Amino acid sequence: MAKTHSDASRKERSRTIRWVVTVFLVTLVVSGIISLISDEVMASSGLLAAFAILLGIVFLGIIFDIIGMAVATASEKPFHSMAARKVPGAQEAIRLLRNAERVSSICNDVVGDICGVVSGSASATIAALILTHVDTAWPRAVSLAMSALVAGLTVGGKAIGKTIAVNSCTQIVHMVGRVLHTLNCLKKKKSLR
Repeated sequence: MAKTHSDASRKERSRTIRWVVTVFLVTLVVSGIISLISDEVMASSGLLAAFAILLGIVFLGIIFDIIGMAVATASEKPFHSMAARKVPGAQEAIRLLRNAERVSSICNDVVGDICGVVSGSASATIAALILTHVDTAWPRAVSLAMSALVAGLTVGGKAIGKTIAVNSCTQIVHMVGRVLHTLNCLKKKKSLR
């Protein structure tokens, strides 16, 4: 019996190590690609487009933070009755909740942190764009103002998002389940062609 417990704990440790390495590598690659693309697009776009991209990046981070928090706090129970009634997205929601630790890690840590890093880089690019168009005696103030704006939007948005996620976790998880259900259906249709 002790051997079985030790084998199980060894397998669990191995799974955890593989998961950590996978998350590290995926984060490394995805953040590099997103940073490169956003820097290139923002450097070649106007000021308004750059602000729109920055807001999109911050908003994406907030949305994924909401999803991660909702999955971490939702109960599986309502989705079992939905699955029994064959409600689209219920099975996918159950899968999300059974993997809540990983889903939350991906949403909050991987996507959220990538968006945080990229939005910081984007704010620096916007500050540089502003300084090329506006002659100011305090160039550092522009950079500080952009950093403060991004931090305020991110932290404030995530604070509001966490409240929404906790209060509406079932609806949010079901909505994500429906999106995954639709994507799975589209993938199946495409593979049948």
